[in-house]
Amino acid sequence: MAVPTINAIINFSTGPSFAQAMILDTGILDTNILADSVAVIVDVSDQVNKIETKRGRNALIDEFQTGTLTLRIVDQNGDFNPENPASPYYTYLTPMKKVQITATYNSVTYPIFSGFITSYVTTYPQETDQVTYTTIQAVDAFRLAQNAQISTVSGTSAGQLSGARVNNILDQISWPSTMRDVDAGLTTVQDDPGTNRTALAALTTVANSEYGALYVDATGSFVFQDRAVTAGSIGGTPTVFADDGTGISYFNVAWILNDVLVFNKVTITRTGGSAQIATNQDSIDKYFLHSYFLDGLLMETDAVALDYAQAYVASRAETSIRCDAITLDLYTSNYTSGVIAALSLDFFDPITVKTTQPGGSVLEKTLQIFGVSMAITPNSWKTTFTTLEPVIDAFILDNNIYGTLGYNVLSY
Repeated sequence: MAVPTINAIINFSTGPSFAQAMILDTGILDTNILADSVAVIVDVSDQVNKIETKRGRNALIDEFQTGTLTLRIVDQNGDFNPENPASPYYTYLTPMKKVQITATYNSVTYPIFSGFITSYVTTYPQETDQVTYTTIQAVDAFRLAQNAQISTVSGTSAGQLSGARVNNILDQISWPSTMRDVDAGLTTVQDDPGTNRTALAALTTVANSEYGALYVDATGSFVFQDRAVTAGSIGGTPTVFADDGTGISYFNVAWILNDVLVFNKVTITRTGGSAQIATNQDSIDKYFLHSYFLDGLLMETDAVALDYAQAYVASRAETSIRCDAITLDLYTSNYTSGVIAALSLDFFDPITVKTTQPGGSVLEKTLQIFGVSMAITPNSWKTTFTTLEPVIDAFILDNNIYGTLGYNVLSY
């Protein structure tokens, strides 16, 4: 049974880049990054005892959250104990050093998590024959943007597309251009307000004004998706998971039907504009009033704000049973397709889940991945995908699910 090989790298160099540091006269141009000759990069793959990662979107507030990592390593010599002056890394064991987790399978290496260390905790054994562990906690680049206070953003102007504004904000905090994937955007925005706020708050406001998405991917790069990409991504070919042999098998699945994601009255207000309200009375009659408010946005006209409100209500007025989460066990025999899916699928990738119910009926739903969690030990590896309906519904030509006139939403 072939399972992935875990790679865990701690990078003590400065700066946000996770690329291998290049030392002059020894590195490779266009491959390595320039760094100080004292940069220390340590491979702790053979010492890994446990890895837990969590990345994803909070469905209730419609925003992606800071990704987290727990990395527990065997540390018999106390090399990663910041209180041990005999450690070869003693002077380097400070917060905000970089850590990266990848997995290699069939000669392909997949990113799992890239972030910045927030703490080192060493567990001292009670007996001499017990193992000493150091647990490293880390967060992704969202935390850095949250910690960065900004006011004036250079280079901004009214009428900019949202993607240009995202780049301006990332420039303001000196985020590398090589570590961002920014769509142009469809919505033009007002001049930057110039108020005191965090860089993450500023980025989130722009993403919300676009009705797009902002997140940090597994390589550590900021990703901004505009509304067209966010709406159209569900139209891709889904990966099929099934318990009847017609797709990739899975370890566990959770189906749910609730009203948590129902919103039938939406109020959207732009800076300097009036509140734009959209409602769905049929939904209110059926589920009672479920309200959603978002203000301080930067679209240039009230008409665009109203489009936002109407699109939101159209996407959220109804609910149906859905797959809430699906778990894959990478130690399953003959599971090549499952392993590749577990390592390669990420946010916005469409999946179809089929589950046979007692009595023979089949639950089947096509959704998108909005959360990825992994739990890894030397003898186990489980990947859990959190799944949701699309962020924004849209009519997609030639799609048998989202391409039905009179049923699917014609979004703005």
